[in-house]
Amino acid sequence: MSRQAASRNPGQIELGKSGIRVSRIGLGVWQASGEWLGKDNKIIGAIGRSRDLGVNLLDTAEVYGNGHSEGVLGRALKAYGRDNFVVATKVYGSHLRYDELQRACAYSLRRMGISEIDLYQIHWPDPWEQIPLRETMRAMEKLYAEGKIRAIGVSNFAVRDLVEARSFLSKSDIVSNQLQYSLIRREIEEEDIPYCKREGIRIIAWSPLAQGALSGKYNSRRVPKRDVRTTNPIFERKNLTRMKGLLLAMSKIASRQGCTMSQVALAWLMKDTDVVPIPGAKSADQAEENAGAAQVELSADDLESLDRESRNVDIDYLPRFLR
Repeated sequence: MSRQAASRNPGQIELGKSGIRVSRIGLGVWQASGEWLGKDNKIIGAIGRSRDLGVNLLDTAEVYGNGHSEGVLGRALKAYGRDNFVVATKVYGSHLRYDELQRACAYSLRRMGISEIDLYQIHWPDPWEQIPLRETMRAMEKLYAEGKIRAIGVSNFAVRDLVEARSFLSKSDIVSNQLQYSLIRREIEEEDIPYCKREGIRIIAWSPLAQGALSGKYNSRRVPKRDVRTTNPIFERKNLTRMKGLLLAMSKIASRQGCTMSQVALAWLMKDTDVVPIPGAKSADQAEENAGAAQVELSADDLESLDRESRNVDIDYLPRFLR
C-alpha cells in the first residue's frame, strides 16, 4: 500500500492569535452538500477516521446543501465528540446584514447541535457592495463578544477587502482567509499570501486537489461524467491536456516517494507552514490518504519540478457560454 494511512499526527498550527490550534491539514465537508447523494454515512465515517489520524479542523458552510452539510457534520460531532474538533463554518453572502447574520449563526449552531462555532467565516464579500462591510463586521464582533464564536475568519477576500474588514474590528481580529489554492491555481501567491504572512493570518486552501484534477484519476482520455465536475472548465479535454506535464511530474514523484499523486499535491501546499489545505473525503480511505500527505517530504528537486511544471499550465477558465 502507498503511504495512505498516516502513522503520525500531522501536527498543528495556531489560527492567528486566537489560541485555536488546528491540524496542518483539515477536512472539507462540502461533499455532504447533496452533490453526492447517499454518501452521508460514509462522510461521517471519513470524519471519524480523520479524528483517529489527528485531523481536527472540519470546514463547512450554511450554503452547502442549504444546511445539509452542517447537519451531517452535527451528526458526526455527536458520534465522535465535539471536543475533538475545531468546527469552521461560513455565513452565506446574502446574510451579511446585522440581524440576518445573527439569525444565520443561530441556525448554523442549531443544525450542528453545538453552542459555539470555533471559526465563523464570511463566505464571500458582498459582490454588489450593497451591505456595508462595517455592518457585517459589527455583527461578527457581537457574536464574538457573546461567546457564540471563538474566532472570525473570511473566505475569498482580496487584500483590499481584508484590510477594510479588519479596520472595523476593535475587540478581535481576522485569523484566517480561505482561498482557492492548488498547483494549478496560484494567483494568491502574488498579493494575498505575502499580506497574510506579514499579518499572521492563516491561509485555508479550498479545492487543494482542484476537485480531483490533481489526483491522477483524469486525463484528456478520461473525464468525469454525470457529476458536478462536468461544469468545471478544468475537466475539459484541452485543459487536461495542458496539465499533462504537471501530472507526469507528480506521478514520478509519487512513485519515488511511495505515495499517491493527491498526497504530492497536498504536501506541496503544506511546504508553506502558513497554509492549511482542506481536501474533502467521501470515505474513510480518502480521509486516510489526505492525512497521509503530512508524511510526504518533498525534496528541493521535487519542489523545483512541481513549480516549473505548474507554472507551465495555462488553464482556460472562461465558461463555454462566454467564449
